[in-house]
Amino acid sequence: MTPPPVFDPVIHAPGRLQICAILSSVDDAEFAMVRDAIAVSDSVMSKHVKQLEEAGYVAVSKAAAGGRQRTWLSLTAAGRAAFKAHVAELTRLAGVG
Repeated sequence: MTPPPVFDPVIHAPGRLQICAILSSVDDAEFAMVRDAIAVSDSVMSKHVKQLEEAGYVAVSKAAAGGRQRTWLSLTAAGRAAFKAHVAELTRLAGVG
């Protein structure tokens, strides 16, 4: 079922929109890869992730890999639905589609 178009201010901020777009196409992604892809600092990335996590849109997990602790991000089902609805609303507002 397609969610109705909804403008979501949590997702709309450019960094958070980019994070959701990246995560929407994968099961999960490493924090550092997403940070590098959107070209922000660790602290800016952490703030965006925290806001998305508090909204229930992103799940954060930690796992050891190569002797180091790594942080992984994934969109929750609610996050995927919210992102899809937000993109649908942006498309509607832009008059495309």
